[in-house]
This record gives sequence, C-alpha cells and structure tokens, in this order.
Amino acid sequence: MLQILTITTPIFILIAIGFLSVRGGMIGRDQIIGMGKFVINLALPALVIKALTERPLDQVFDRNYLLAYGLGSLTMFTLGFAYSRLLRRETLSASSIVGLGMSVSNSGFIGYPIVVMVVGTPAAVGLALGMMVENLLMIPLALILAEAGDAQGQSPGKVLVGIAQRLLRNPIIISISIGLALALLEVRLPAVPFKAVEMLAMASAPVALFVIGGNLVGLKAAGMVGDVLQISVAKLILHPLLVLLMFAWLPVQDPALRMAGVLFACSPMMSIYPILGQRFGLQGRCAAALVGATVLSFLTISAFIWALHHVG
Repeated sequence: MLQILTITTPIFILIAIGFLSVRGGMIGRDQIIGMGKFVINLALPALVIKALTERPLDQVFDRNYLLAYGLGSLTMFTLGFAYSRLLRRETLSASSIVGLGMSVSNSGFIGYPIVVMVVGTPAAVGLALGMMVENLLMIPLALILAEAGDAQGQSPGKVLVGIAQRLLRNPIIISISIGLALALLEVRLPAVPFKAVEMLAMASAPVALFVIGGNLVGLKAAGMVGDVLQISVAKLILHPLLVLLMFAWLPVQDPALRMAGVLFACSPMMSIYPILGQRFGLQGRCAAALVGATVLSFLTISAFIWALHHVG
C-alpha cells in the first residue's frame, strides 16, 4: 500500500498546492484560467501529437484498445443516461450530462500523470487512443443529445451544424488529426520542432494538476450528496470495471496498455464538466460532482492500482 501511496500522493499534493495557492491569494482565478487554456490549447495537443508521431502508427493504433475502451465508456454512458432519464425522470439534457459525467475521464489532467508513473511510456499511447474515444465519440454524443433536449424548436440540422463547428475548433481534435496525418504519411518531425513539441508535452502533467486544484476553490457539494455519490460511484468504480470487462472480451496484447486503459477510466470526470453543464443550467450539480469525485478518486485509484498489480 505504501508503494501505491508513493505513486498517487504526489499527484494530489500538486492538486493541493494549486488549491492552496488560489485559496491563499498567491494565484488569481484569471491566472488559473490562463494556465488551463495553456494546457488545453497547447500542452495536451502537443502530448497527443508526440504520442502519435514518435513511433510507427501500427505500434500506436490498437483496434482492440479503441473498441474495448469505447464500448466500456459507451455502456457506462447508456446506463447513466437511462438511470437519469427513466428512473429519475430528468430532462434529456440533464440525463445526457449525467451520463457524460459517469463515462468521460479527466484523461489529460489527472489520468495521464498517474498512469505515466504506473506504466511509463504506454501511458502516452493510451492517452492518445482514449482521447480519440472521448473527443470523437463520447463528448459529441452527449452534446448532441443535450443540445437536442435544449433545442426548443430548432431544426435538428441547425443543432448538428452548431455542434460540428464547435468540435472542429477543438484543439484536441485538431491535434489528433495532425498526429494521425503525420503518422499515416510516415512523416517524422525534424529534431528542433519535435523538441519544442516534447517540451510542451512535458509541461502538461504538472500544470494540469495545479489547475485542477485551483479550480476546486469555491466549489461546494452541500445539499447534493446523493447526486455526487451516484455520479462518483458510477465514474470511479463502474466505469473502470466495465472497461476491464471489455478488455477481457477484446484482449490487448500489451499488459501495460491494458492497465493504462483501466486506470484512465478510474479518473474522475473532466475538469470542464461544470462548464459543459452550465450551458444547460446544471453547473452547481456538475461542480459538486467534480469535487466529490476528485476527492474520492484518491482512494479508488489507489485501490485499483493495488488490485491490478496483485490480480494481474
């Protein structure tokens, strides 16, 4: 257990430093927003491009990984959506956001820093493949359903065009496209620009964790304990179990990559979850869920690392 804490504790120490820096006034909220934009617009895209181009595409692209991670996430989204829509009788938009919170991980901000310390190099490959699933399948699916529920008489075509325009401007999707294009053409970046990409990629983990901590300041879960527990349990426990089940059905040859996939699924929901929820009047609920899941993930991620090491 001490070994697991050695892996996970530095991650949460960096989150705590970010929290305390903003809480104590050392760093302002505007600066945290700027640092977050740096990670989303530059550091994470650089990490994706680096992962897709530093080795041959046949070593990066793993069909079974994509299918297993995608099916596990899609199953969790469907279960969460059905629970919210059919049992709790919530709106289409609210049910879509609930399903999103249960099925899309904070792969870049929390998942990657943890996974890279557990499995090493395969973490970058798992991040790139997982981001394909999240940005090309899960997030568009949830937003399409949520926008459809909030369309208020708009034509389906207009809703889809608006969503497509926003997704095409997403830096992660752009970086995936660039990385795949370079890999398919077997183009290797020259040493100097590749070094710049590598330096940006290395900055993603520590800055991202600091931003997560800063964003937690002021978020409160009071009065939403039930919602927080439901979303957190589904995201932190059911989602990785479903991904693990899919890996048993669709085996991946590299055991380190399999472990990476499960640990990425163990991460709490993405940090922009409250921002996406705000569009539909759900920012309080989403923020509370983010706080609760981030805190609880310290225990659940440690438990999954222990189980995966001992069970294999």
